[in-house]
Amino acid sequence: MLKSRDVWNLDGMAHESAVYTHGHHESVLRSHRWRTAANSAAYLLGALKPHMRVLDVGCGPGTITADLAAYVPEGEVVGVDNAPAVVEQAREEAARRGVGNVSFTTGDVHALGSPDASFCVVHAHQVLQHVGDPVGALREMRRVTKPGGIVAARDSDYAGMIWYPLVPALDDWLDLYHRVARANGGEPDAGRRLRSWAGEAGFAEITSSSSTWCFATPEDRAWWSGLWADRTLQSSYASRVIEGGHATQDDLRRISDGWREWGASADGWFSVVHGEILCRVG
Repeated sequence: MLKSRDVWNLDGMAHESAVYTHGHHESVLRSHRWRTAANSAAYLLGALKPHMRVLDVGCGPGTITADLAAYVPEGEVVGVDNAPAVVEQAREEAARRGVGNVSFTTGDVHALGSPDASFCVVHAHQVLQHVGDPVGALREMRRVTKPGGIVAARDSDYAGMIWYPLVPALDDWLDLYHRVARANGGEPDAGRRLRSWAGEAGFAEITSSSSTWCFATPEDRAWWSGLWADRTLQSSYASRVIEGGHATQDDLRRISDGWREWGASADGWFSVVHGEILCRVG
């Protein structure tokens, strides 16, 4: 079974992390590159001011990060991710767009390399579900946020995902994903827990909300089902399923086929619910 690992900070103390369940296969990045500030961070946008300095934790290929830069034209956005190859893709994305007030670096949410009170806003999208100590991660995000600033997080909640038609293989997918993600040290039902984690992290002023992604058009169904069908067979997630003894290759093929069956249905509909928090730093 894959287990959590420790990440060592400069203070010499161990900080619990976890294995990133999805990995960085093309089928995963296909999803990440689709994300924008509008479809993934709308709850935050009204709080941004032109002068702000923003840290985007777990920035991935940088599409949200580059979008956020447009909301702070007199400020700066820094994206951080623990995968060097993905950080390079983020730099290329920003260069392609000609965005000048954004930069990228490698790092870990449990041990950010920035001084105290460095940023007006610290944002994390789909990050806390994958870490071993989400409360500690929120404390570290708060550490680098200025007094009066905002720590923002949005995470999906797998148990809150619903779909139609009721393809049996997708029930098996959801059960399997829960088991694998938790064996890797994460919490796939993070969305409902964000407010609780923020309270444990010491935040007193927390605004909670929720929003969804919905995939129902023929184009959206083909895209969403295709990336999950590919991810089920080809990504690091597939390797971890097999190596952890959670399912067989035949099980994965059946689940992959189930995704394509759902995607081919003219009545297909899939909703991904997210929890969101805006935490004011005192």
